[in-house]
Amino acid sequence: MYTTAMAFLEALRETGVSHLFANLGSDHPALIESLAEARAEGVPMPRLITCPNEMVALSAAHGYAQATGRAQAVIVHVECGTQALAGAVHNAAKGRAPVLIFAGMSPVTQEGELPGSRNEFIHWLQDVNDQRAIVRQYMRYDNEIRTGVNVKQLVYRAMQFAKSDPQGPVYLIAAREVLEQEVPRITPNPAYWPVLPSSPAPAEWIEALAASLATARRPLVVTSYLGRKVEAVAELVRLCDRAAIGVLESVPNCVNFPADHPMYQGVQGNEPAQNEALAEADLVIVLDSDVPWIPTVNKPRQDIPVFHADIDPLKQQMPLWQIPALHIARADAATALQQLNETIEPTDITERKTHYAAQHAARAQELLDRETEGSAEWVTSRVRRQIDRDTIVLNEAITSYRAIAEHIGPRDPGTMFTSGGGSLGWNGGAAIGFRLACPEKTVITFSGDGSYLFSVPSAVHWMARRYATPFLQIVLNNGGWRSPRLSMLSLHPDGYASRSSDIGVSFDQPPDYSGIAAAAGGAFARKVARPEELDAAIEQALHAVRVEKRAAVLDVLLNVG
Repeated sequence: MYTTAMAFLEALRETGVSHLFANLGSDHPALIESLAEARAEGVPMPRLITCPNEMVALSAAHGYAQATGRAQAVIVHVECGTQALAGAVHNAAKGRAPVLIFAGMSPVTQEGELPGSRNEFIHWLQDVNDQRAIVRQYMRYDNEIRTGVNVKQLVYRAMQFAKSDPQGPVYLIAAREVLEQEVPRITPNPAYWPVLPSSPAPAEWIEALAASLATARRPLVVTSYLGRKVEAVAELVRLCDRAAIGVLESVPNCVNFPADHPMYQGVQGNEPAQNEALAEADLVIVLDSDVPWIPTVNKPRQDIPVFHADIDPLKQQMPLWQIPALHIARADAATALQQLNETIEPTDITERKTHYAAQHAARAQELLDRETEGSAEWVTSRVRRQIDRDTIVLNEAITSYRAIAEHIGPRDPGTMFTSGGGSLGWNGGAAIGFRLACPEKTVITFSGDGSYLFSVPSAVHWMARRYATPFLQIVLNNGGWRSPRLSMLSLHPDGYASRSSDIGVSFDQPPDYSGIAAAAGGAFARKVARPEELDAAIEQALHAVRVEKRAAVLDVLLNVG
């Protein structure tokens, strides 16, 4: 019998899904049966990846999509599994990750009227009024599959939303009776659901920016996620080589510009200080950035032109958002940069080229000076010495975020990523997704001790062993949640909490972070308490990942003062 479930799985395969990151439940018998039937009959289907935790499942799909640009699928159990996706939904939405999430529903009949009718007590408890409402505000598209006769069309439509800019997660649900339904075989024409083409910038935006560049002394590009498209990085390098424009990354989600390029002016994050490059700019070009600066402490001058181009310049999922840009374009950054490169005329750029190159060199020396023993900068520098430029680094270190981004110093697009969102715990599952997508590459994650616990390491390292996706996870041990303390001090520097030794954020008597991974997945585990131990520990951990093919966790105690 050809069922809705079989048609649904075929549609996923037809739309490019290669992996199903699944946490199966009592609403999935039809999917389980269809996968078993396909396996027995030799019918190709996406690979099933068993995920003991839902957030890890979605983080893995998120990471796979980041590595390849190809949307993957996550299968979870009714409203309970949907809620257990937790912060990974936020990360996929804010990080613009193309992912299809499918959740079953409690059966819609209870007297045996249809195949799949309720036969377990949990079916009454898991029936809610509006399951889609749980995640609707984060989704690019959501719908219920009410009949199997058009299930392929619904999957094609959902994936069209997921893959078209601005990309993001989509959500489908279906009851057991619908999944068990016998349906006719159909073969939709995928050409009817194309990914929408990238938008160019309006000609007047390009012309106005070209004119401003011709007269500017200190033009500056600010970007956060332009590097999601490799071709955009190449176009930005080409523009900066021709026009001597400085590049500043604001909380970068990926590699947007080579760190060793003389026009590169570094990274800005939450630090409460005015960025010098932004302060001296007389023309700012914001390309693909959700938070180009934090205006209470850091912003450009009021009297300068600001140009803004983004796939989502309105920031439709952000209720409060505004920058002082009078020239705004809804455009793909790679396309807009190509247009600009074809428009600008050669001018004398000697002075600003010399200026930015000198600032770049001074900053390089400043970075070396920050690499003091026991600091996050120093730990990162020791890792940098033992990896090649193809190594993929996943950064979820939060208070050490800028240290990782600057002291790894990535040069090639596709070699450093963050979640793009603000919910912690992405790094572990994402590493599995990256390893599945790039089995030939070394993957390293950096996280704080808090982020490590949020990543559900027991589930992550079980999966890493089960699916042969070893990676190195470096835990920068701050002794607890450092970020809440810094946030408190920024508002109450001399308050009661600033004088208290216990504000509820320390992990006194900490867990055995690396031991969790060893117990769950046989990972190489080591605590590093003294600086002289670090180099050997990194070497041993990388040997475990590259040669022994098992994951490794280093619990590195930081000198946080």
